[in-house]
Amino acid sequence: MSGDSSEDWRGTRSATERVVNEVAQGLRTLESGTAWFELLSQEERKAVLREVAGYAMQAHITAVDGTAGVARSGVKPTANASVMIRMDPPRYRFADLPAEEHVKAFRVLVSVFSVADTRRRQTSCQGGCGHSWHNLPAAGQRP
Repeated sequence: MSGDSSEDWRGTRSATERVVNEVAQGLRTLESGTAWFELLSQEERKAVLREVAGYAMQAHITAVDGTAGVARSGVKPTANASVMIRMDPPRYRFADLPAEEHVKAFRVLVSVFSVADTRRRQTSCQGGCGHSWHNLPAAGQRP
């Protein structure tokens, strides 16, 4: 994710980036994000999983983030995606999982990213920052 102002957000972000960050900031429910993901083709799902795994890496997820995110995701802690994200270091090859596990992987990745990104917004970006994805407009303020 790149960009340096909230103005950059309008029309320049991928649908994945928009959906994931809206979930992370509570502007969209995880269920709504998952419903969006389920509408994608298998190849699009793989691309989204790769993109969201990149966001998780950029957010520098911790073991605590992984555990909290898995709990938030609604996915069993023993599911492949749950185990992968809590490994030390985490495994990010979620797109390589069987297709029937992609929805679980999406839920886990987005949930763990949400936890890590919230932590970073409260620490590294406390008091404001130039990350356009940290300054999303509320639903009524979007163009």
